[in-house]
Amino acid sequence: QVQLVESGGGLVQPGGSLRLSCAASGFTFSNSRMNWYRQAPGKEREWVAAISNTGGITNYADSVKGRFTISRDNAKNTVYLQMNNLNPEDTAVYYCKEQWLTDWGQGTQVTVSS
Repeated sequence: QVQLVESGGGLVQPGGSLRLSCAASGFTFSNSRMNWYRQAPGKEREWVAAISNTGGITNYADSVKGRFTISRDNAKNTVYLQMNNLNPEDTAVYYCKEQWLTDWGQGTQVTVSS
């Protein structure tokens, strides 16, 4: 079955950085467009970034453009989210998701606070 395991979250000060990872299994990762989403307390889940199956095409939400970078390693079935210059508005649980499947992982908590 599909498994998505996010990791790398934590508490970071404003202006800091974190790198999230998502290890995927149960589907053909190298054929799959992958996405990162996030959900802040009391808010709807929102799309953050996407990457094509080869990694050649990336897209970002306006709120993170220029600060976040999505990447992938198809040999490791893993997608990453490098987050720089974090601010309190980035506080959320972050999830990865395959483009067309309905499965979600447990997410990883990112808290930006001084």
